[in-house]
Amino acid sequence: MTSWQARAVSLYLRATRKRRYRTVEAGERSLANGLAPAAPPDRLRDRMTEQRMPSGRLHRLAAAGGGQPGSGPLVYWHGGAFISGIAKQHWGLIDHLATATGREVLVPEYGLAPDHHVDEALALLGEVLDAVPTDLPVHVLGDSAGGNLALLQGQRHRERVVGLTLLAPWLDLSMSNPGIDAIEPHDPWLSRAGVRPAARSWAQGRDLTDPAVSPLFGDLELLPPTLVVVGDRDVCLPDCEVLAERAGASVRLRIGQGLPHVFPLLPIPEAGTARSEIVRHIEETFVS
Repeated sequence: MTSWQARAVSLYLRATRKRRYRTVEAGERSLANGLAPAAPPDRLRDRMTEQRMPSGRLHRLAAAGGGQPGSGPLVYWHGGAFISGIAKQHWGLIDHLATATGREVLVPEYGLAPDHHVDEALALLGEVLDAVPTDLPVHVLGDSAGGNLALLQGQRHRERVVGLTLLAPWLDLSMSNPGIDAIEPHDPWLSRAGVRPAARSWAQGRDLTDPAVSPLFGDLELLPPTLVVVGDRDVCLPDCEVLAERAGASVRLRIGQGLPHVFPLLPIPEAGTARSEIVRHIEETFVS
């Protein structure tokens, strides 16, 4: 049964966030007025360093207490429809992951549309992994637009990535899956019309079904063990189901009943359950 907290948050999202994505016109305004990145919380500052790269910046959060020496790190790609920076909710999850796994977390800060586009992010995928010693395995996570980048990193750098965790990933920027029709009226946050301007800007002239833009159309064979977490009131669900079907046994799909977009980031009881599953999945990929 869906918690009362989840129902309340969904109502709040519909009242406050849906308007940013309700229509094409709203989406155009959102594209021109993306949300600025949130600074890391003060409690994390003494564990953080920053590294500039040709295609972006990389924040590094050390595990509390020094973590596991010589262990493989996590990479976390934040969401925001490619137009908004990292949010405080992302930092909360990143802190939890570093503490629960005892591993360093690398957090890329990629350029956002409309001033930046997919080609720069594709370059950053490799630059981030170049910052990790070649003998260390890496587990890559991402939510929404960041889930798109996480899957791209797993596809393009199979030799480095031992596991993936995708939270409501935006896998197909064309959003042409007919299964979205039934879910869209119940999604309290996103609408296809409102994200299309961001998708076109991010693609920078590429076809939206180009595998470099929409990894659902890329090579899904031999993916590392992958956990996909998505709510059933999320327009991203139908493409997550396609991913699980096409990729087969390498993908485990966990669907939250009555839950909205990127629910593990939200202040609801179901988020805690999902986070525990995510941590277990991460550790399993490092020992398998």
